[in-house]
Amino acid sequence: MKILGIEFAPLYIPLSQRLQTLVVGFVYAFLFTGPILSWLIVLCLTLFPINWFLLFAYLIWIWVFDKKACERGGRRVKCVRGCTIWKALKEYYPVDIKKDSEEIKLDPKRNYLFCSFPHGILCAGIFTAFGTRTGGFHKLFPKHTPHILTLKPFFLLPLFRDFLLSMGLCAASAKSINYLMSKPGGGNAALLVVGGAAEVFYSKPGQYNLVLKNRKGFVRLALKNGSPLVPTFSFGETDIYDQISSSEGSLLRTFQEWIKKIVGFPPIMILGRGFFQYSFGLLPHRKPINVIVGKPIDVERVENPSQEQIDALHAAFIKQLIKLFDKNKHKYLEDAETNLVIH
Repeated sequence: MKILGIEFAPLYIPLSQRLQTLVVGFVYAFLFTGPILSWLIVLCLTLFPINWFLLFAYLIWIWVFDKKACERGGRRVKCVRGCTIWKALKEYYPVDIKKDSEEIKLDPKRNYLFCSFPHGILCAGIFTAFGTRTGGFHKLFPKHTPHILTLKPFFLLPLFRDFLLSMGLCAASAKSINYLMSKPGGGNAALLVVGGAAEVFYSKPGQYNLVLKNRKGFVRLALKNGSPLVPTFSFGETDIYDQISSSEGSLLRTFQEWIKKIVGFPPIMILGRGFFQYSFGLLPHRKPINVIVGKPIDVERVENPSQEQIDALHAAFIKQLIKLFDKNKHKYLEDAETNLVIH
């Protein structure tokens, strides 16, 4: 139903969908405001002298004694990862994780580096599929423990960093990846969104632009640890949000790049939906996200890989990723003629 150009939601919608929307609103409000809210809570606590000792001890703990937790496998909490709200988040879009082929199996004695594309605005598909107990990863690969890798500065934020650690997230740094990939006996699955924050600028519905051409650090780490690379693609990730685009060199893009250098993530003017209408707002649109796990690329351990070895594995990875996209785009994209663009 449209009124004055605004498309409103139907009056009669199942209660389950209403509850899903409410949960998603809560989750995204927390993710958007969590970093700022954390500092506001700390500032409020400083207003009461009775809190000073505990607050000081907590800050010393997270910035001195516990600062390496994000690079040592995190500190997951089962009940947090298995919370009921994550099921509602999964069903909202919905998010589904599948193998590209039933023949794909992971060796329980090895550690794997999953490389995910595209980033989208908030990596909703990856967070749901890999970061929660209800996401589906554990059913596909029960012998491996998933670790989503995110920006290290997030782990300096009071309170918010404890939420990230409880969800099993770790820092996207060389130290962190080396730690996860060197686990004796295997069983780790690190999930790296290779394009990172730079890929956010390219996120538009129906388009798949990846930042990968000059990203080779993950290949070097895979070679040094002998960790197989697993291409992973989230079809529909870019459809849940649109954004006000900024061309390279524009004043807006310059400002966004400046903020990105400071905090690690650019401020994006997103275009989503609201609770009762679909035309604007901060909520993501209900669009299915299909996370497809490709065939692992076997990697032999090389203590000091040469540039030629890095380039060769990087080229093989891109070839495998394109193959994964082309094979599945007819199933999961409205426009089967969509091409993958690699920057």
